[in-house]
Amino acid sequence: MRHDPTEAEQRLWRLLRSRRFSGFKFRRQFPVDHYIADFVCLDARLIIEADGSQHAESLRDLVRDAYLHAQNFRLLRLWNNAILARPDDVSETIWATLHEKPQ
Repeated sequence: MRHDPTEAEQRLWRLLRSRRFSGFKFRRQFPVDHYIADFVCLDARLIIEADGSQHAESLRDLVRDAYLHAQNFRLLRLWNNAILARPDDVSETIWATLHEKPQ
């Protein structure tokens, strides 16, 4: 997947790379145990997933999310159509998530 990202993943990576969010470093296609996170900021314990419609109401994703939450990660799922159509809104959502206090 790293060598053949979707258009939404490419655009999201352009937003996240090079510490563009107050110096937060993101990595892409990063392994977290036996899962691969689309994008992860280890310092903020934040995983961002770029999802298409195949992820809507996915039981597999619910199991994965529960496991990642148990590892103290926060998850932010962004729909591909939002990433492509509303990048400013996506940036604001990421910014807000990075700066909210973990629960």
